[in-house]
Amino acid sequence: MGSESLIIIAAICVGLYMAWNIGANDVANSMGTSVGSKALTLRQAVIVASICNFAGAVLVGGNVTDTIKKGIIDITPFMSNPNLLMYGMFAALMAAGIWLQIATATGLPVSTTHAIVGAVIGFGLISGGTASVNWSKVIQIAVSWVVSPLMGGIISFAMFSFIKRKILYSRHPLKITKKVSPYLVFLVAVILVFSFIYKGLKNIQLDLPLSQSLIISIIVGIIAAFTSKHLIGRIDDSQREHHDELRMAEKVFSYLQVITAGFVAFAHGSNDVANSVGPLAAIISISKNHMVMTKVETPIWILMLGGVGIALGISTWGYKVIDTIGKKITEITPSRGFSAEFGAATTVLICSKLGLPISTTHTLVGSVIGVGLARGMIALNFNIIRNIISSWFITLPFTAILAIIIYKVLLIIT
Repeated sequence: MGSESLIIIAAICVGLYMAWNIGANDVANSMGTSVGSKALTLRQAVIVASICNFAGAVLVGGNVTDTIKKGIIDITPFMSNPNLLMYGMFAALMAAGIWLQIATATGLPVSTTHAIVGAVIGFGLISGGTASVNWSKVIQIAVSWVVSPLMGGIISFAMFSFIKRKILYSRHPLKITKKVSPYLVFLVAVILVFSFIYKGLKNIQLDLPLSQSLIISIIVGIIAAFTSKHLIGRIDDSQREHHDELRMAEKVFSYLQVITAGFVAFAHGSNDVANSVGPLAAIISISKNHMVMTKVETPIWILMLGGVGIALGISTWGYKVIDTIGKKITEITPSRGFSAEFGAATTVLICSKLGLPISTTHTLVGSVIGVGLARGMIALNFNIIRNIISSWFITLPFTAILAIIIYKVLLIIT
């Protein structure tokens, strides 16, 4: 077996390892609140998340990927010696995967994107010095640690406060839910569809104008609203006790939450699969072409490999971070879970349009905290929140240092 074949096999293994850890840690972004609110069982959540993530990765995961995630380092120094970049990609995948595995083992939701970015910064520093790092991008990422959870928390706080005041605390919560839910369905459908068109379709080089994207999103939103009005309207709300109405109202929100969670899982597969397949595609490209390219083709088999890895991570180890998001930060009900998912999806859309490099994980955690705050400070577990936020600040330096160590070892043994 030639050296090129060995390199490709090793790259596939480390890429699959990274994808497995992405699935294990990031599954909570879409399914944590659904399991916590009992809208889905853990088994159901694993099945839905696996299918949606795999479909997103394969169908709209992108056929072209950047060699370096988010342009975080300058690849010019590697042009004369492409193998150095290849070793750097190996080191980045391994370092990010190890950190995600540690975080998952302790049940901490961290950003997979920030993990790979930190690792890339590490080997960039050791190979090209401080001048090779795009520090403005690093500052943007640091700012996102504050902006994304804060914005997600504010939107989720506002949404749950509205639901609590207008529906849950009303005399007839089910009747009010039947009136209000079509408008909520419309709003959620527009945001999710527009987010998918804006982010997912760009991955497959299909960039629709803003006006067309809005029109399509609004049409889908209207269809979804009328469909929900018809289905929810068939629920009998006559002669019910208040607690029965409240239970049925939460049941309606559980349906909305599951739909939102499935869509977020699909979007996660389409976007975050690049964290594993991007470096993998770069390694294989360098191994075959012996040159560095800023963008490389991503064959369908690599996207499928990433999708399979994510699905395996969800199925085998995803329960640990799901437990943290769904149960340990604050108590989740379907209406609270829906509010958190809505806040996270809205924040991701707004920040994406503004070009801010945010983390879905940070956003969702902030959204769950926002929902908890809407019930009062006593509803939050501040020990868990402290541990989660600490892990966010550790991510970049830990993966950077680990990538440097692995990179140096690879240079020695090769």
